[in-house]
Amino acid sequence: MATIPASSVRAAKDIRTVFSRLRRRLREVAGLGDLTPSQTSVLSRLERGIPCSASDLAALERVRPQSMAATLAAIQEHGLIERQPDPADGRRQLISLTEAGREAIAGSRRQREEWLARALTDHYTEAERQTVIEALRLLDRLAEL
Repeated sequence: MATIPASSVRAAKDIRTVFSRLRRRLREVAGLGDLTPSQTSVLSRLERGIPCSASDLAALERVRPQSMAATLAAIQEHGLIERQPDPADGRRQLISLTEAGREAIAGSRRQREEWLARALTDHYTEAERQTVIEALRLLDRLAEL
């Protein structure tokens, strides 16, 4: 078995650490109020425009159906999702975003992108921004493995 180079071990640790910190910071500026990360994740899935059943969402999010039911109830209290009967199976309900849900997701995305753009403008040189762009190209390649 081949030995893993120290640079790979360090890069793995640094990537995990930086992405965790950046994810937390982006959540802070997301503007989604008191929604939990689980609730936000469900909204992001629904934003793709494909209505899903609660059981479909539970499988996609890898949680128990009971946990998904609680998550959906909380999101519905905010008026961000709606349920409609599945035309193919009247026993099931399909869940989709309301207009308010679409606006909340779009506004959150806009806030995060504006924060990132402002931080990159205010704290990085053009050369550093180009380095970030190149590093992200490499990380995207990593994500494709």
